[in-house]
Amino acid sequence: MAAVCQVTGAVPGFGHNISHSHRRTKRRFDPNIQKKTYFVPSLGRKVTLTLSVKGIKRIDARGIESVVADLQKRGVKI
Repeated sequence: MAAVCQVTGAVPGFGHNISHSHRRTKRRFDPNIQKKTYFVPSLGRKVTLTLSVKGIKRIDARGIESVVADLQKRGVKI
């Protein structure tokens, strides 16, 4: 599963692990990605989305209908 949120567009960040001796090795900061299923009354079916926790909070605040409408405007396949 790709570490990309469909609602917020959150993607992994990159940086370094720094040891006690200050050696640097590459690392990746992944967003907290979850798979969530919502029933969308306007579509008349369930929709499974790949979301970060921030995206889940946005759906809780604005509602699934509003978020799905925005996704469809952006051309995201649902």
